[in-house]
Amino acid sequence: MSKAVWFPDQSLIESTRLYQWLQQLGFKNYDSFLQATVNDIAWFSREAEKALGIEWFRPYSQSLDLSRGIKWPNWFVDGQLNVFHNTVVKWANNPETSEQVALIWEGEDGAVRRYTFAELSDWVSRVAAGLRIQGIQKGDRISIYMPMIPETVVIMLAAAKIGAVFSPSFSGYGADAVAKRTGASSAKMLVTADGFLRRGKVVAMKEEADRAAALSPALEKVVVVRRLGRDISWMEGRDVDWTVLEAGASQSGGSAKDDALFRTEAMNSSDPLMLLYTSGTTGKPKGAVHTHAGFPIKAAFDAGFGMDVKQGETLFWVTDMGWMMGPFLVFGALLNGAATVLYEGSPDYPEPDRLWKLVADHRVTHLGISPTLIRSLMKHGESWAKKHDISSLRAIGSTGEPWNPEPWMWLFEKVGNSRIPIINYSGGTEISGGILGNVLLKPIAPITFNSPLPGMDVDVYDENGHPVRNAVGELVIKQPWVGMTNGFWQEPERYEEAYWSRWPDTWVHGDWVILDDEGFWTITGRSDDTLNIAGKRVGPAEVESVLVRHEAVVEAGVIGVPDPIKGETAVCFVVVKQGVEATPELEKELLDLVADNMSKALRPKALYFVTELPRTRNGKILRRAMRAAYLDRDAGDLSSLENPDAVEFIRKLT
Repeated sequence: MSKAVWFPDQSLIESTRLYQWLQQLGFKNYDSFLQATVNDIAWFSREAEKALGIEWFRPYSQSLDLSRGIKWPNWFVDGQLNVFHNTVVKWANNPETSEQVALIWEGEDGAVRRYTFAELSDWVSRVAAGLRIQGIQKGDRISIYMPMIPETVVIMLAAAKIGAVFSPSFSGYGADAVAKRTGASSAKMLVTADGFLRRGKVVAMKEEADRAAALSPALEKVVVVRRLGRDISWMEGRDVDWTVLEAGASQSGGSAKDDALFRTEAMNSSDPLMLLYTSGTTGKPKGAVHTHAGFPIKAAFDAGFGMDVKQGETLFWVTDMGWMMGPFLVFGALLNGAATVLYEGSPDYPEPDRLWKLVADHRVTHLGISPTLIRSLMKHGESWAKKHDISSLRAIGSTGEPWNPEPWMWLFEKVGNSRIPIINYSGGTEISGGILGNVLLKPIAPITFNSPLPGMDVDVYDENGHPVRNAVGELVIKQPWVGMTNGFWQEPERYEEAYWSRWPDTWVHGDWVILDDEGFWTITGRSDDTLNIAGKRVGPAEVESVLVRHEAVVEAGVIGVPDPIKGETAVCFVVVKQGVEATPELEKELLDLVADNMSKALRPKALYFVTELPRTRNGKILRRAMRAAYLDRDAGDLSSLENPDAVEFIRKLT
């Protein structure tokens, strides 16, 4: 019996970009099309960029060259383009789209700004000229430590226009984390703000940027956007006001006809566009290298054909520019001619309906969230969502972590009235987008994925490297894809070791997944989070799902710890609903619930009541930090944590 709860009708199917495209290519059904996309990766990549309408300054001679092997593909050989041209200029130059809104921003204080494609094109070009006047050249690195404000998008696109490489950092980082990333890329310029608002409070940034700059010897300039107008320290000769950058061309006597200042660089397909740094449990951050013909094309394809974002629509993802979904939001929307929505603050402040108010006010068609965010909103009830007209919403995307069934169904039934499809979307920083998703041509089941993204040759392997079905295995990719990271910045060996070292010519992603007989994929957790209890592999999300079924529980986090008998055993951390008393009786009831639902052998060793779980700003529960704290070990890089006190609370439990 099908697990699906959402079923597309024929009229919806035929309205999608994906269906119309596969029909144009001569395919009768989605499954035959999907198989063709992995049978001939070169053909698929060529057709995908054409379907997106990529404009090339110089056409490519071949779409894929594997002469260096699968780990180092060369895409769109000899081609030249620029992502700024394809995201903004081509829409600004078209009279039918030039005055359409490209960028919408709302501050936590309610301030709103909107920019058309024509306005955005002009603004980016002026800032790009300013960058050149400040000495930034093609190939130089620019570190971006900014809140979610329009200037953040502008500096990214301005860097792309002149061929500089930008590297965005999480806006909640402290100085050390920013300095690590700025230093690792030898950035010449750091762009920051005086601060921003979150939960009604000022988050200071310039002070952290100053400390980071002092630790970054290659840094020459610090550009500052005055978002709040705060009194801040200023270093003459190093610090540059954003308004100076904007006005640099006019102050230098330049004009729109001055090619030296306003020229858009023709970039080779494989030229670096962006470095996205990810944290490991140990060691320095890994800088995933993304190119002009890589990340933007993958992000735009997944948004346009995976999520059905169309020209003139509006995409809003609750994220930060330091996470992969931030640049995904920008390129996924703009390259498809859709508007990007940025929101500065917390999506449940000052009231739990802020997210839904944003959707209603800006007529958002595609919303992106994390399961953690929905779990936190669910405890307030659906009445907050019902206050607002969210009829514009055509799809809800979800990424960052596995779902539990209850919050997924709450979002689908109570908020979306069983109308709005939830597009689970899982990939990673090094992917440039998704590996697995939910396409709108097929039924959708709770918490699962109904398809790999087209062009992703995906499988599930057991511990011996053999395909496995209806059992937990490693998620692997067997062929390259457009958007695959071009290694780690100046660390090719580290890149190969991270993803290609387990099985020959196979990318091992680090996710545990189940592929069932109905074709639904379920991610159970990260393979480095997985519990191995008496030889039984258990994803933490499986145990957490059992716990959150209980009416008293809001959230749960589960880790594995060493056990002399079982090898490993589970320890649970639970957040209960407001007004619920955390009693020994409730503790026993929850432990029994796990044992009854999963097996007595999997009964957790202990359960602790906590006020919050450690999570990153983009909603991921950081289980490795919980495990390290519980075992009183070094938790590694915690700079991305929103609530480090939660880790210290767990450390004190033992």
